[in-house]
Parts: sequence; structure tokens; C-alpha cells
Amino acid sequence: MTDLDLLARLQATVGHPGTLTERLGIEFVTASAQNVTARMPVEGNTQVVGLLHGGASAALAETVGSVAATLHAGQGRGAVGVELNATHHRAVGSGWVTAVATPLHLGSRLATYEIAVDDEDGRRVCTARLTCMLVDRP
Repeated sequence: MTDLDLLARLQATVGHPGTLTERLGIEFVTASAQNVTARMPVEGNTQVVGLLHGGASAALAETVGSVAATLHAGQGRGAVGVELNATHHRAVGSGWVTAVATPLHLGSRLATYEIAVDDEDGRRVCTARLTCMLVDRP
């Protein structure tokens, strides 16, 4: 499967009702073990005061990091998140945010990614780090 085939499959998952990806409106832009990029609307993912919810940023970060780790894991294997941390740098009240996952460590049992979440002006909204355990799929 090529990266473009994989990207098409990921983009098709957005319409699956009931998934968090669908509920948050996450759209995949690129997908490979070295880089997964996705974007998410701020609207619908806000706190009561109208600002992007930190939990939504964390969910976006875990989504792109988990997809990247699964791609790294390879055929017949998957990734299970074991640690996520996120630092929220600035508030966003409208538009879209984009998350980019890049690897910090790609091992046979663990994969760790840094995820940068930026607003439409390229300003850092959140920096996250996700570590996933790589496991055989049942």
C-alpha cells in the first residue's frame, strides 16, 4: 500500500459515525511513519467560553501520533498509547488547527512522537509527546 492509498483510507474514516475522529472533524492531510499531518476545526471543539478545548488538542495529537506509530509498527502490528503529555501555549477561538507528528524514537517495542499543533497563522498552540507500545494484533 502506498502512502497515497493509506491517506485515502484514513480520509475515508472521517465519515464513520461515532468515532472520535469523526466527532472532532479531524481531516488527514499526510500519512507515513515519518510524518502524519491532520487538521481539525476549532468550531465544535471549544470550551464553554468559546476557546479550543485542551482535550480536543490532546485528542488530535494522540490521533496523529497513534496513526504514525501504527504505520511504523508494520504489517500485523499496531500501536497502543502508553503516555501522552501536552503543553498548551496559546488560545484559539476560530479557524482550524493543524497537527504534525514527527518521530523522536522508532524502536521495535516503543515509538515516541512529538506533535506540534499550530493555528492557521503558523503559531504554536500546543506541543505534545506521545509514546506508544508496539504490539502484535490479535
